[in-house]
Amino acid sequence: MQRYLKVLRLFWSAAIAAELEYRLNFILAALSSIGNLAGSVFGLFLFYRTGYTFTGWSWEAALIVLGIFTLLQGFSATFLAPNLNRIVRHVQEGTLDFVLLKPIRSQFWLSTHTLSPWGLPDLIFGCIIIGYAGKRLGLGIDKYLSSILPLFCSLVILYSLWFMLGATTIWFVKLYNVTEVLRGFLEAGRYPTVAYPAAYRVFFTFVVPVAFLTTVPAQAMLGQGQSTWLIGSVFLSVVLFSISTWFWRFALRFYTSASS
Repeated sequence: MQRYLKVLRLFWSAAIAAELEYRLNFILAALSSIGNLAGSVFGLFLFYRTGYTFTGWSWEAALIVLGIFTLLQGFSATFLAPNLNRIVRHVQEGTLDFVLLKPIRSQFWLSTHTLSPWGLPDLIFGCIIIGYAGKRLGLGIDKYLSSILPLFCSLVILYSLWFMLGATTIWFVKLYNVTEVLRGFLEAGRYPTVAYPAAYRVFFTFVVPVAFLTTVPAQAMLGQGQSTWLIGSVFLSVVLFSISTWFWRFALRFYTSASS
C-alpha cells in the first residue's frame, strides 16, 4: 500500500507540474464551468418558475442534486477523462505493452497515471451550490456527513462503468469517444429521478444507475434516504468495481501486443 501511495504522489506531482505550464487553461476551464453551470441552473429554473415542483423536491433540494452532479463532472474531468480516455490510444499505438510490463497493477496505472486540475472549478462550484442550498434548508453538519458514504459509492460506480467502457477498446480499437455514450446518459443526473416518467426512472435505476449517482446521495443529505437505498448503493459499487477488475483481466486475454 505504501508503495502505491508513493507512486501515486509521484504521478500526480508530475502531472500537476506539467499542466501548470499552461495556466491560462485554468481560466478558460473556469469560464466554461460557469457557462455550463449557468445553463444547468437556468434549465432547472424553467421547471420551478411557475410554481411547479418535482414531487417531494423543493427548489433548494433540486439544487443539491445539481450540485452533486457538478461535483461528479469535476471528478470526471479531473481524474477519469485524463486517464481512462487514453486507454484507446494505448491500445492503438501499442503503448499498452509498456504499461503491462510495469511492476504495478495495470488497472491502477491506467486509472491514476495523471490528473487534470482543470476540473477543479466544477468541484468548487458544486460545493458552493450544495453549501448555498444546504444553508437555505438549514442542514447541519451531520446531514453533510451522512451523504459521504453514498457520494463515495457514486464515485466508485461512475469509475467502474467508465473503466469497463474503456476496456472494450481492446476489441473495438476504432471506437472513438466510447465514454461519450455514458456521459450522455449521465446528463439525466442533473435532476431528481422523479422528474422523469416511470419507465425512465426504472431505466435510470436498474439499467444505467444514474439514480445512485446523484439522487441517492442527495436524499441522504436531506435526511430522506432509506436504508435500503444506501445498502443498494454500497452493494452496487462493490459489485461494479469487482466486475471492472475482472473484466479488465478478461479483456487482456484478447489483447494482441504490438510486438506480436
